[in-house]
Amino acid sequence: MIQGNSTFIHVGQIHIDKAPSAISTVLGSCVSVCLYDSKLGIGGMNHYLLPFWNGNGLQSPKFGNISIPKMIEQMIARGSSSKTMEAKIFGGASLNIGASETMMIGEKNILVAKEILKEYRIPIIAEDVGGQTGRKIQFNLERGKVLMKYATRTEL
Repeated sequence: MIQGNSTFIHVGQIHIDKAPSAISTVLGSCVSVCLYDSKLGIGGMNHYLLPFWNGNGLQSPKFGNISIPKMIEQMIARGSSSKTMEAKIFGGASLNIGASETMMIGEKNILVAKEILKEYRIPIIAEDVGGQTGRKIQFNLERGKVLMKYATRTEL
C-alpha cells in the first residue's frame, strides 16, 4: 500500500485526483465505485452507505443514487468523458449474518452501482463485492490499479 500521497475517504465522500496520487477507504456493507480515465490519468472514488436517497433532507453522497452520478459529473468537469471511463466496484458485504432479505443493504448497494454505471455506459472491468467480509482498498491512480485486502472485524 502507498503511504505518501494517499487520501483516505469516509462515508459520504467523493474524491477525484490524478496520478501519482492514491485514494483509500475501508468498506463493510458500504460500496465504493472507482472510476478511471487512462487517457487523462485521473480517477475518482466514492464511499456510500445506502443505495437510495428517500427524498427527505439533503441529497447527500452517502446515498449511491446521488454519489455515483455526482462523481461521474466531477470527472467530466475535469475533462473526462463517460466513453473513456472504466469502473471497478468493491464492498457490499453482508456483515449481519442471519439478517432478513429486507436488511440486505450490501446487496442493494451493489445493484445500484451496477444499474447507474450501465445507464452511463461505463464498463465495470473488475469487482470484488458481496460476501461476509469487509475490505480495505487503495486506488493507485498511476496505473489505475486497486489494491484490496480483506478486513478483520476490528478494522471496520
